[in-house]
Amino acid sequence: MYLHWSKPIGGKMAFRFTTPTILEEMESDGHPLFSRIKIPKGITVLKTGSTYYQVRYPSAEEVADADIAYIGGYSYEVTAEEKASLEAAGYTVETV
Repeated sequence: MYLHWSKPIGGKMAFRFTTPTILEEMESDGHPLFSRIKIPKGITVLKTGSTYYQVRYPSAEEVADADIAYIGGYSYEVTAEEKASLEAAGYTVETV
């Protein structure tokens, strides 16, 4: 398993992948105002072989079994090769 962590690259073209998010209702405890608030929550993207899949709440085993794990809610520096793979799978990767 390989976890990506964001780090700066001096002088080279860099690519940044930010995991997808969903808007989740805030826990309201019955209060009508809080139920209207939506909070963005990151979705984890795991890669096994050449297949990417999304998991809302990944287990430690799922993360450990993945070839690459992009933990939800973060941005990651990726290589040009990984950028091409992510884009082929339908994800957006920024050039920074």
